[in-house]
Amino acid sequence: MFLPVTMELLAGFGESIKVFVLTLLFSIPLGLVICFGSMSKWKPLKWLERGPFAFLGRWMPLRWLSRTFVWIIRGTPLMLQLIIIFYGPGLMFGLPSMPRMTATIVAFAINYACYFSEIYRGGIESIPQGQYEAGQVLGMTKQQIFFKVVLLQVVKRIMAPMSNEIITLVKDTSLARIIGIYEIIWAGEQFIKKGLIWPLFYTGAFFLIFSGGLTLLFGYLEKKLSYFRG
Repeated sequence: MFLPVTMELLAGFGESIKVFVLTLLFSIPLGLVICFGSMSKWKPLKWLERGPFAFLGRWMPLRWLSRTFVWIIRGTPLMLQLIIIFYGPGLMFGLPSMPRMTATIVAFAINYACYFSEIYRGGIESIPQGQYEAGQVLGMTKQQIFFKVVLLQVVKRIMAPMSNEIITLVKDTSLARIIGIYEIIWAGEQFIKKGLIWPLFYTGAFFLIFSGGLTLLFGYLEKKLSYFRG
């Protein structure tokens, strides 16, 4: 039974990897957009400042809206977000449901983008203000200061927390089963009906090997960026 079980688990793990890769593909840039929104001083409701709702235009800069959104996403379970995104449009508005994989990627990408945005913001705000001022003294533009002075230091500082979230994502892919995505835990659990429990434990080996590979990769990247030390 070992070979058939392995092949079945590999099929489920392939779906888990698909969720993992597509989530990173969309959440990493989306997190940067949310991060800039969280740091922005722009007031999208500024036109209300002269009306009866002037307090909204005055006290609702974009960063408040962004941080409120991040607070909601980070404060609610990913499983709940999956259920709402998949079933919500049909039950609340009578719209057709998204394909299961699409709903999964949307939920995962939004969830992880919010976590990544806070990591980005912490990294950017950790750079001393003096480095921005030094760049201005040298005649550099804001874009040059960000990309040539700040960005590489930010990458070094956020590497550890980003790697932690990415490894967590590997394990969170198992939540996709809640809306019917056939992933590796589901594949392993099916063998319980056949009187076999060991395939379910076997799934842990797949997660351990993949997470171990990512740990080694991020450790290598941290060493490559060690020239920023000091």
